[in-house]
Amino acid sequence: MDALYTAVATATHGRDGRAYSSDGKLDVHRAPPAELGGNGQGTNPEQLFAAGYAACFASALGVVGRAAKVDVSDAAVTGEVGIGKQGVGFGLKVTLRIELPEGVDESTGRKLVEQAHEVCPYSNATRGNIDVTLVIE
Repeated sequence: MDALYTAVATATHGRDGRAYSSDGKLDVHRAPPAELGGNGQGTNPEQLFAAGYAACFASALGVVGRAAKVDVSDAAVTGEVGIGKQGVGFGLKVTLRIELPEGVDESTGRKLVEQAHEVCPYSNATRGNIDVTLVIE
C-alpha cells in the first residue's frame, strides 16, 4: 500500500502523560479512567480510538452513500471502545452506533452500513482482531 497521508504522534509516560501530533494540532493530557485505577483527569487511548473510529466510519458511510446516491450527510456515528482482560493481557471490543437520517429506509441503511464496514480503514485494521458490533439506531 502506498500511503496517501501519514499521521505522526508521540505519547509519553504510558497511559498517564501527554500525546501530541507532529504538526501541533493534537496535544492532549492522558490519564487512566477511574475504572482502571486512574484519576480520570485526562483523556485515554480508548476515547481517542473511539473518536477516530467513529469519524473514519462516518466518512466511509458518506463515501458509500454518495456512490449509491443516498444522502447520509446527517448521519452520526458514536464509537464505544471497551477494554478488559483477555488471556494474560488486555483486549478491546468496539460498538459503533450509527444514527441514519430519517429519509433512509431500514434495508438501504443496513446495506450502506455493511458497505461502510467493508471500506472503512479502521474496520479493515480491526477485522479478525477486535469484536466490532454495528448497531443502527
